[in-house]
Amino acid sequence: MKMASSEEVEDLENREDTPSSADLSGASNQRRKLAAPPMNVSLDRSEGSLLSEDALDTEDEALDTGDDLDVNIDELDTSDEADSVDSNRQRDLEEVGAGAAPGDAAAEDRSDSRLWRSVVIGEQEHRIDMKCIDPYKRVISHGGYYAEQNAIIVFAACFLPDSDCDNYNYVMENLFLYVISTLELMVAEDYMIVYLNGATPRRRMPGFTWMKKCYQMIDRRLKKNLKMFIIVHPSWFIRTVLGITRPFISSKFSSKIKYVSSLQELGEIIPMEYVHIPPSIVKYDEERAIHKYACMRAEKKGNPAV
Repeated sequence: MKMASSEEVEDLENREDTPSSADLSGASNQRRKLAAPPMNVSLDRSEGSLLSEDALDTEDEALDTGDDLDVNIDELDTSDEADSVDSNRQRDLEEVGAGAAPGDAAAEDRSDSRLWRSVVIGEQEHRIDMKCIDPYKRVISHGGYYAEQNAIIVFAACFLPDSDCDNYNYVMENLFLYVISTLELMVAEDYMIVYLNGATPRRRMPGFTWMKKCYQMIDRRLKKNLKMFIIVHPSWFIRTVLGITRPFISSKFSSKIKYVSSLQELGEIIPMEYVHIPPSIVKYDEERAIHKYACMRAEKKGNPAV
């Protein structure tokens, strides 16, 4: 018998190890076997070594198995799909918040979070519902300066809400916090307050409890730096309220209160260049001036006006 040479034996072994096309087209649950290329373990860049370019290219091709992975990529959540899910959840939360009842504070916080303002008054944090006081924020304004650095704060009572409006107490509570916090922001040193009382109907005038609370929550620094509290066009009601509050306020504060009967008289005390006077108060002041002039003429003629 003719003995097979060593080269023929090696050729037969290679044929047995090499998969046929029929094996590759077998059942779908079988995996293909990749034949490792002959590799030289030397570290030079000669042909067949680990560092040769052919070996590197062959290794990259071997890693690209394609269909060999059992993971179904279509079932994986991509980043775009995850963002879409988060967006849908956020939209659902907003719809729930928008449809919540007005008394649900948590829902209002989700839907109207941009309308809430957090302030610190007397070392205590408060939250102001800016939406409910939006029509009344003109009640307080900055009127410029006197003596170069001293601020003039203007409080126009005609912009206060009517006592018969919805949620009047709730609105006044938030407006009170807004006035106090704004006052602290506007005032750095000495200042004065101009209280415009004219053209304010009785239903809009603040009550005794509200004014007392304002005084009690004003910071000690603000009370000390207040140089004058000017009340323009004082009515009998405001005089009565201030008279009732005297037992609750200091004598120093009471001495700072000054009554002014006209805008002309106010202009003799402070610069009026940046003081915003509402048109209704200007009209009220003009009518008072005309009435006063008519009374003076009637007295001169010896026929006092009734």
